[in-house]
Amino acid sequence: MTFSTRLKEEITEYNSDILEKRAELSAILRYDAKIEKNKITITSENAKIIRRIYSYLKEIFGIDIKIVVRNQKRFRIKQIYILEIKEKINYILESLYLFEKGKKKKANENYFEAFQEKIAYLKGTFLTTGSINDPSTSGYHLEFVFLNKTDADFIKLILKSLKLDAKVIKRGNRYMTYIKSAEAISDIIKMFQAVNSLFYFEDIRIYRDHKNMVNRLNNCEIANQEKTTTTGMKQIEDITYLKENNLMDLFDEHTKIVLEYRYKYPESSYAELAEIISLETDYKIGKSGINHHFIKMKKLMNQYENNLQK
Repeated sequence: MTFSTRLKEEITEYNSDILEKRAELSAILRYDAKIEKNKITITSENAKIIRRIYSYLKEIFGIDIKIVVRNQKRFRIKQIYILEIKEKINYILESLYLFEKGKKKKANENYFEAFQEKIAYLKGTFLTTGSINDPSTSGYHLEFVFLNKTDADFIKLILKSLKLDAKVIKRGNRYMTYIKSAEAISDIIKMFQAVNSLFYFEDIRIYRDHKNMVNRLNNCEIANQEKTTTTGMKQIEDITYLKENNLMDLFDEHTKIVLEYRYKYPESSYAELAEIISLETDYKIGKSGINHHFIKMKKLMNQYENNLQK
């Protein structure tokens, strides 16, 4: 069972008040129902979602609903659940803000001014058109898929009213409203009151964030070590040059100590070199002091080379 399926089934376990049920049904019928003159048909592979839709319609409208179960044998055998509504069609569609005087109405955010009704509408949309990647197997990604851009833009507007930033793109002959922010996806799962799914998502998120932090620190450490090694080897070349040209006596005793210890410990960092010198000699020095002596060395070498070129 996918993470999306588990989340959807957990959503169906939460009971709503009558206004939330209407908002949820409004989204389900708008985005997933086949609406004909004398019949509304809703199809799903998920028995719990169908059961939820059935109970909401029965409770709110008191209608008889036909349930058909079919076995689909493409690739693997699975059951398809079909709800058929053949009474109070216009009343249902008008009550759920889908039709007015027999004509389909454009979705309007003002139908659902209350925060919880917007969440309920988003739930219905997610149950029928939404999915979330399993955070343990891929990147963070939530999407709603629609047949037209108008619906995709409307869900983007609903999300914006909930302070959630989403984007819309065309994919094939459909439109997708999506979110890639882990924090925003977590907020949506929290709004859906899917506690188990939220804990799972957050556990994976914390683990991945920690792993990424450790990887970044390791990469920094490797980069620093490589930089230290490169710097050390270049300084060894310079010190060798100084010795071959009898220039070491031009330095004071402290600089000589630093250069000799660098020659002995070419891969040590400045901090490590300072600690070794301080422990093994009477000269107490810090990282900045080490850097100062190497600046002095480089300056003398440049002066010597300039004199040779004259």
